[in-house]
Amino acid sequence: MPRSPRLGVNIDHVATLRNARGGAFPDPVRAALVAIAAGADGITAHLREDRRHIRDDDMARLKREISTPLNFEMAATDEMVAIALDTRPHACCLVPEKRSERTTEGGLNVLDGHDHLKIVTAELARAGVRVSLFIEPGLGAVKAADSIGAPVVELHTGAWCDALTHGESERAAHEFARLKAAATLAADLGLECHAGHGLDFSTAETISALPEIAELNIGHYLIGEAIFIGIRAAIARMRAAMDAGRSRAAG
Repeated sequence: MPRSPRLGVNIDHVATLRNARGGAFPDPVRAALVAIAAGADGITAHLREDRRHIRDDDMARLKREISTPLNFEMAATDEMVAIALDTRPHACCLVPEKRSERTTEGGLNVLDGHDHLKIVTAELARAGVRVSLFIEPGLGAVKAADSIGAPVVELHTGAWCDALTHGESERAAHEFARLKAAATLAADLGLECHAGHGLDFSTAETISALPEIAELNIGHYLIGEAIFIGIRAAIARMRAAMDAGRSRAAG
């Protein structure tokens, strides 16, 4: 069986819970260490402008204390680039960001932001940081990401997951077809293809069947499930779902 996608665990919402009360607990770095022990291939954390969950010290501690790759989600701003260059994570995933949004609502505007994103991508690459662009699953976005020079794209799966949640089968089929076409094009262009946003056990299994998908980044759902069954069990179940999807594709 071809190897299942890597699993990146986003620990943002452990920090959300900590910040709701103040103080130091629960500690997102401890959650990251437990996730790694449970089989996570990497840890993802998004340092937002408003520091609503992950904070600067969390990023520094994650870089210092975890043994797996650290994926720093960030807006392509001067402030975040400076922090990334100081932190030197394994990877930076450039994402759009608005203060008013509850969570990242869509992919980067890689067409209008092309020149700026190209500069940021090159600056991070010179520092040895692998750059991924969080994009909508459109062919134009994939082509723009390729011309920007990022070696990795992460496809926004939110619209597909939302359609499934609301029982909109036609829209779900349309969105999945877009994801499949975008993943195929990314592979054809030599880009590594990741996916994330809104994924649960079922949708992670389905998208893992696409052979082009090399990594899934999942946070909110896993942390929510951990309330009921624990982080280790949630990650084990997610791993099993991803393996099942890739196995089905191989068969």
